[in-house]
Amino acid sequence: MTAKSRRQRLRKGAVFAALLVLTTSGSALAAPIPFDGMDASVAPGDDFFSYANGGWLKTAQIPPDRASYGAGAMLVELTDKRTAELIQEAIARHPPAGSETRKIADYYSSFMDQRAIEAKGAAPLKPELARIAAISDREALATALGETLRGDVDILNATNLHTERLFGLWVAKDLDDPQRYSPFLLQGGLCMPDRDYYQDPSPRMAAVRDKYRAHIVAILTLAGVADAEAKARRIYDLETAIAATHVSRADTEQVQAGDNHWTRADFLARAPGLDWDAYFAGAGLAKQQRFVVWQPTAVKGIAALVGVQPVEVWKDYLTYHAIDRAAPVLSKAFADERFDFYGRTLLGSPVLAERWKRGVALTNGALGDAVGKIYVQRYFPPAAKARMQVMVKNLLAAYRSRIDALEWMAPATKARAQAKLATLRIGVGFPDHWQDYAGLTIVRGDAYGNWSRAGLFDYRQKLRKLAGPVDRNEWVMTPQTVNAVNLPAVNALNFPAAILQPPFFDPKAPAASNYGAIGATIGHEISHSFDDQGALFDASGRLANWWTKDDFAHFQASAAQLAHQFDLYRPFPDLAVNGKQTLSENIADVAGLAAAYDAYRLSLGGKPAPTVVGFTSDQQFFIAFAQSWRAKFREAALRQQVLTDGHAPAEYRADTVRNIDAWYQAFAPTAGQKLYLAPSDRVRMW
Repeated sequence: MTAKSRRQRLRKGAVFAALLVLTTSGSALAAPIPFDGMDASVAPGDDFFSYANGGWLKTAQIPPDRASYGAGAMLVELTDKRTAELIQEAIARHPPAGSETRKIADYYSSFMDQRAIEAKGAAPLKPELARIAAISDREALATALGETLRGDVDILNATNLHTERLFGLWVAKDLDDPQRYSPFLLQGGLCMPDRDYYQDPSPRMAAVRDKYRAHIVAILTLAGVADAEAKARRIYDLETAIAATHVSRADTEQVQAGDNHWTRADFLARAPGLDWDAYFAGAGLAKQQRFVVWQPTAVKGIAALVGVQPVEVWKDYLTYHAIDRAAPVLSKAFADERFDFYGRTLLGSPVLAERWKRGVALTNGALGDAVGKIYVQRYFPPAAKARMQVMVKNLLAAYRSRIDALEWMAPATKARAQAKLATLRIGVGFPDHWQDYAGLTIVRGDAYGNWSRAGLFDYRQKLRKLAGPVDRNEWVMTPQTVNAVNLPAVNALNFPAAILQPPFFDPKAPAASNYGAIGATIGHEISHSFDDQGALFDASGRLANWWTKDDFAHFQASAAQLAHQFDLYRPFPDLAVNGKQTLSENIADVAGLAAAYDAYRLSLGGKPAPTVVGFTSDQQFFIAFAQSWRAKFREAALRQQVLTDGHAPAEYRADTVRNIDAWYQAFAPTAGQKLYLAPSDRVRMW
C-alpha cells in the first residue's frame, strides 16, 4: 500500500500510492472525518476526487522537504515524531550495553552527531574504495560485484522492484514448492529509477540525464577521485548499456513469466560473461544450487556486459556506486549532493528533510523490530487490535458472500476460492515473533559503520531463511510503518499498527467513515489474494491454476476492461497511466471497495444507519474512501510514479467508485457526466 509506500506506494501490500503521499491537516487527525476539505461546487459524477477533496486541494501546500503530501504523509509524520520521542527517551535512560534499546540509542545518536561525521569527511569510505582499487582481474571483479548483493527487492509486493546493485535478491517462498524458500535474482545496476530514464528521447528526460551525469561527476569529485569527468562518462555509458538489457515494469509483474528455475550450471550456459562461481561466493551463496531468475534476458545481458566491458570501467562503476549509496551517512556535502539529484531533480522536493527525520528513517531501517516493540507498547493498546479484528472478520464474511454470489464462477472454482480465503492469515498491529538483533554490532560514533553493518546483517538474516522452514507468520513491515501488505506466496496479510489510527481508523468517527477508509484498505489487501497475480496462487501459496478455463477467461476479460479504463486517464498531456502496469492495484481497489461496502452494511446488523450533517451513511462511506486518497504531488514525483509504480495516481484510485453500483444510488450521477458508466461498462471483479 513502500526504499520506494503511502511511501512510495504499495503493491500487494500496500494500499497507498506512495508512503510520502497522503496527509490532512493536524486537526483532521484529532477529529472524525469525512467532511473536511470538500468542494460542493464540483459534481460528484464529474470528478469525485475533487468533490471530496477540492477544498483541501485549493489551500494545501506540499512541505518543502516532500515530493507529495496527503492523508498518509501526515500520519507518517506523526508516527515519526512519536518514534523520535521514544528514541530520545531511550537515550535518556542510558540503557545497558548490548541491549536492543542501547543499540537504538547508539545508532540514532551516531547519525545525529553531525559534527563528528563532518570531521571524518570521506574517510569512512577508504577501506571499501581500497578493496575496489585492488581488483586486478575478472574473477576478483565478480567477487566484488557479488559482495554488493543485498536482499532489497520484493517482486510480489512491488514496493521495490529496482536496485542500483548489479542484481537484486529476493528471498521468499518458492512459487512451486510451498515448503521451502528460494533466492530470486532480479535485474539491477541502475541508479536512476527505471530504464525509461535512460532511453526516453524527450527533452524532459534528456535534461534529467544531463543532471545525472553532473551528479556522478560531483559525487566522484567530493570523494577525491581523480579524472572524475572521464570516469563519469564511462559510468553513465555503462549504466545506459545495462538499461538496454532491462525488461519493462509491466512485464516484470508477470508472475508466470518470471518463475524461471535455474541451476548453477544454467548460469554458466545461459548467461556467460560473469564468473558466476566467484559472484555467488562473494554474495555468500556459494552452496546455493538453485535460483529463480525473474528476468532471464536482463540477467543474460548484464552478465555479457561484465564479460566485455573493461575491468577498469567496472571499478569506476563500483567506486561511484559505493560513494553514492553511502552519501546519506557521510558528511553534509555528500548528503546534499545526493539529495540535489534524487530529491530535487527526480522528485521535485526543494529541501532535504530535517536530520531527525532522516535519523528515524535510518534507525527504523536498521533496527525496525526493536523500535517497533517500544512503539506498540506506547501506541497500540489491545483494544485497538480487537476493534480491527472485528472489521477484518466482517470483511472476510463479505468476501465469502460475494464469492458465493458470483454467477459467472463454477462451483469448483468457488470452492477453491473459499478454501484460499479460509486459510488466509491476517496479522494485525505487530508480529508474533520479533527479529533478534543480538548479532548486530552498533558502535557509538560510527554512523557509516553502523549503517554498513546493519545492511549486511539484514542480508545475512535473509540468507539464513534459505536453510529453514517457511514461516507463514513472517512480517515484512515494522509496526511503525504506515502501510499494509498482502503476501500472496504465503497467503497472508500484514496490517501494521501505525496505519490503524486516524484518519484511516478513528473510533470516534462514524462506522461508515471507518469502513470507507481502513475498511477499503483491508478489502484491498484481501483482494490481492484474488487479483491478476494473487489469483494464480492456490490456498497453500503454490503457483497453480485453480480456475476452470471459462472462469479464468471471464476474469481476464474483466481485468482487461479495467486496464483499458485506466489507460484513458492522462495526468499530463504527454503521459498516460499504464493500465497493465497498475492492473493488480486497480483490481484490488475495485474489489476491496465493493467488499468494504458489504462489510459496512453487515456491521449494522439490520439497524438503520445514521445520517451525519446531511450525508447519508452510504455517502459518508464513499466520501471517506475518496478522502483516504487525498494527495498532492510535485510534477517530477507524479511523473516518476506513472512511469515506474504499480499504483495509479491517487485521484484515479479515488474515482474507483464509478464501478460500484451503490455509489450511483448514493450520489445519482447521470449519463453524460465524466465518471458515469453504464451498468454494462462497470467493472465487477469479485
